[in-house]
Amino acid sequence: MRHGAIPGARGRVRPVTLLGDPVLRNPCEPVTDFGPELARLVEDMFATMYAAQGVGLAANQIGQPLRVFVYDCPDDEDVRHLGHVVNPRLVEADGVVLRGPEGCLSLPGLEAGTERYDHAVVEGFTVEGEPVTVHGTGWFARCLQHECDHLDGGLYVDRLDGRRQRRVMRQAARESWGRRVAAGPG
Repeated sequence: MRHGAIPGARGRVRPVTLLGDPVLRNPCEPVTDFGPELARLVEDMFATMYAAQGVGLAANQIGQPLRVFVYDCPDDEDVRHLGHVVNPRLVEADGVVLRGPEGCLSLPGLEAGTERYDHAVVEGFTVEGEPVTVHGTGWFARCLQHECDHLDGGLYVDRLDGRRQRRVMRQAARESWGRRVAAGPG
C-alpha cells in the first residue's frame, strides 16, 4: 500500500532543454518563494524526468533557471533514492574517484566515462522549506554531483579531458538535436 502521492503524477511533462541553450550554461538563481508555484515546478520536473527515463533532472533542464533538482536513482547496492532538493549545496564530495558512464537528458543518447567521487552529501530544503540533507554513495553520489553541476551552469562534458570531450561534442553535432552545437561545449 502506498503512502502519499506518487511524485509527478499531477505534473505535466515539459520539453527538455538541450545542449546549446544558454540556460544550461548560467548559474541558477536561489529559490526565494516556497509557495504553490515551486510545488508545481517540482511535480512537473518529476513528470518530465520519468517521461524521459532519467534518474535526475535540474530545473534549468526544463528552462527554469532556479536551484532545484529531483531524483529517483539507485545506489550501487540497488537501494532506491527518491526526492528533491531546493537550493542545494554540495557540502561533501570525497572518497574514491571513479570513472563511470554518465549521460544527460540534455544530451540525449550520448554518454562518456566521467570521473566522480563515490560519496557525496547535499544540503538544502524541501518544497515546504524544511531543511534536508541527502547522502549518496556510488551511482547515487554521481547523480547528486551531476545535478549540482547543472545548477552551477555545468555539464558532464566539462569534466572530460580534451580528447573525450571532443569526441562527445562531435557525436552531439551529428545528432538531429545537436546540429546547432558548435565545435566546443555550450
